[in-house]
Amino acid sequence: MPNLELPQPINYIADEWSECRTIPDSWNLDPNTRQPVHRAVTTSPDDVERALHHAERSYGFERWDDAASEERIAVLERAADIVEARLEDIARTDALTSGVPIANARMVAQFLPHRIRSSAAELRTIPRRTSLAADGRDVRLYKVPWGPAAILTPWNGPSFIPAAKMASALAAGCPVILKPSEHAPSSAQIIVECFIKAGLPDGALQLVHGAGDVGASITGDHRVKIVSFTGGPNAGRAIARAAAEDFKVLQLELGGNNPALVLDDADIDVAADGILEGMTKLNGQWCEGPGKVLAHKSLLEPLREALLDRVARIEVGHSLDENTQLGPVSNAPHFATLQSRIDRLWAHGATIHQPAKLPALDGFFLSPTVASGVDASVATDELFGPIVSLHAVDSDEDALRVANASPSGLDAYVFGSDLDRAIEVGSRVLSGEVRVNGAKIADLADGSAQSFWGTSGIGGHGPGESVRVFCGDRVVGIDSPSLPM
Repeated sequence: MPNLELPQPINYIADEWSECRTIPDSWNLDPNTRQPVHRAVTTSPDDVERALHHAERSYGFERWDDAASEERIAVLERAADIVEARLEDIARTDALTSGVPIANARMVAQFLPHRIRSSAAELRTIPRRTSLAADGRDVRLYKVPWGPAAILTPWNGPSFIPAAKMASALAAGCPVILKPSEHAPSSAQIIVECFIKAGLPDGALQLVHGAGDVGASITGDHRVKIVSFTGGPNAGRAIARAAAEDFKVLQLELGGNNPALVLDDADIDVAADGILEGMTKLNGQWCEGPGKVLAHKSLLEPLREALLDRVARIEVGHSLDENTQLGPVSNAPHFATLQSRIDRLWAHGATIHQPAKLPALDGFFLSPTVASGVDASVATDELFGPIVSLHAVDSDEDALRVANASPSGLDAYVFGSDLDRAIEVGSRVLSGEVRVNGAKIADLADGSAQSFWGTSGIGGHGPGESVRVFCGDRVVGIDSPSLPM
């Protein structure tokens, strides 16, 4: 499989493309081969200031009327059409930067136009103003964009997460400053190109590249009114501390070690298939993947054997190979993190099972890993890779106690043959979303809105909620001094 070069990342600031600063002797690497694909880049403080100034200047009352809403709807629909024409470019770039197999990257890319169009449709269904019942007085509720929005996106969803967040913010009318992950900037750049080609108004969207220092300079600035961030808890805490100074609106998705409860009546094959799908989907690099498997003690051994049998047969290979089922870990820092988390489980007494055959490539490859024989109380780290820890529990109550002892609560899984019982157990897990007998990546239903519990973050996401995150309520009406206080 030949190495592929990606275009050098460039910024889009004040409605113009501009060169980034290259970082000396630093490269973004192909995770399949560790060969360079483009130079690592950052954004100078002067360019960050230009982006912030332009975003502030672009926020105004003229952006909130009905005509502006119709303009945004039309732009979003054109952007969806342009993205649809570039799906193969996007999928191949995603596969090369995140390590996700090309077949899976194509499936994710196919959601992009639908997600962008859904923001346009949502804008049509959210009234910009609503008359309120007020004892005959004229009182109106206005949906108003919060203001300039900083959007910081991770490397594991390099096209979908930027597209989804940008579409929601732009639909609401917030000027956007996007900073994608420094480990996978190329997919976001393609998405920005598509939105710009669709004819965005001046100042509606800006793109800056760089690492955490660039993100901090944007999110901490007083001109930014809302921050939407998907990433790690340490960066999330830093953003929240900075936001407290001027009480920014925050949407922070920070992940967690998601529990999977395997009840005593679970079908072993259904559970093993679901857990394997969850731990290998997107190479396990998705914040909603299973991490801590809590299996009834009567099923622990057969479940482990079923999992290892499936792991041994999985095809690990180059992310652009059509036959690959599991690709490499996205980047060197995360590969080292996963190795350290496996070592930590081993140091606490876990037996590490890694039966998959790895390819003869010098990439960041890791066999799907099952760690067993360690106490659940020490398996607390978010694994965020093709790894699960397996633990025995005595009962449903025991499983719930262990699951709910975690400070995070993003996602959870329950496997059981009695569906009413499984759903009832799932309803008692402190988690924003609970999947029963499966591990699909899409939201459970059109009306589902997932909350983030505990250290998994602040806010939420889901159909029907995305545009509203970027809007605040403003009430304007005729008061009556004759009414009691």
